Amino acid sequence: MKKNDVYTGFEQGPIRPPSEAGSLLIRITRNCPWNRCTFCPVYKGTRFSVRPVAHVLRDIDAVAENVRRLQDREAASGRLLPSQLKQAAAPPGPGDLPAFQAALHWHAGGMQSIFLQDANSLILKPADLIRILAHLRSRFPWVARITSYARSHTIARISDADLAEIRAAGLNRIHIGLESGADAVLKLVRKGVDRETHITAGRKVKRAGISLSEYVMPGLGGRALSEVHARDTADALNRINPDFIRLRTLAIPNGLELHDAYVSGRFEKCTDLMMAREILLLIESLEGIASAVRSDHVLNLFEEVRGQLPEDKARMTGVLKTFLAMPAEEQMLYQVGRRLGLFGRLSDLQQPRRRARVVQTCREVGITPENVDGLIDDLMRRFI
Repeated sequence: MKKNDVYTGFEQGPIRPPSEAGSLLIRITRNCPWNRCTFCPVYKGTRFSVRPVAHVLRDIDAVAENVRRLQDREAASGRLLPSQLKQAAAPPGPGDLPAFQAALHWHAGGMQSIFLQDANSLILKPADLIRILAHLRSRFPWVARITSYARSHTIARISDADLAEIRAAGLNRIHIGLESGADAVLKLVRKGVDRETHITAGRKVKRAGISLSEYVMPGLGGRALSEVHARDTADALNRINPDFIRLRTLAIPNGLELHDAYVSGRFEKCTDLMMAREILLLIESLEGIASAVRSDHVLNLFEEVRGQLPEDKARMTGVLKTFLAMPAEEQMLYQVGRRLGLFGRLSDLQQPRRRARVVQTCREVGITPENVDGLIDDLMRRFI
């Protein structure tokens, strides 16, 4: 018997989208089948594998059993705090703990959504994925949303008929790392897909009736490709019309090829002001679509750049224009306050206590408008 054929217990992968924070995480693949992007640190040094369907079904059953135990305990004792429920319904053995913890977290979040891990679950044979989805629906019939990451390259190769069957089986949202709609940028960072494949895949997802989230990475083209990155990405999104456009600002942790290029000067990273101009150009160039823009990641400078297109476009671009028109000292304070978690909106600059803490931090650390971007780079790497 091969090692991979032996069930070793409930598994969870390392990441999920920010919007899936309350979801039950069910791992059906391990790591990323491409794993060559120069900007991504998540799966480096790991090998991709597909988990046997039987193992995934056992994971689902283990969570279902723990959910039943949690619900039975609450039915007997009334509504309990998560800490009380954890103690009252603890599993009998340590081998059951991972599935119990997953069930407990999901129970606390309302048990409305499930996320399939890891980086590209759609690489499964359609029949296998449909079998997993059917089992999820049978064990958790009340769930409102089942979602997954997928690569455009993979989606483009799935037939419309198979994608429609996957949708009918219960997968109703797909997250795709578009990152950029510019071929020059996609080639630079070895994304493994071109612009037209991104567009083809996005349209296929929409045509299947599946909700689509496209992730865009401001700054990914560096200074040299910033404008083409913004314009071509907007054009690709205009042709796809995704349900969600999610911004995730570039950060460059140590140990990556892109970091080596950055240190050597071959890749010139955009400053926060440059990225603000890039995001402004991106949003100004979005036309004729009804996407929801979200800035739901800790790395993003502008949490309040969010809204529904087209009606909120002027408000979102107004935030960026206001920031770009501010004095350099005010821009610096907002940059630092946002990355410290003290500011979420430009108006937070007017909160006396928060502002005072940021001013004090800048004085103690020696942050100035001239060195703020370098120091923030170090801070952002800690979040990766």
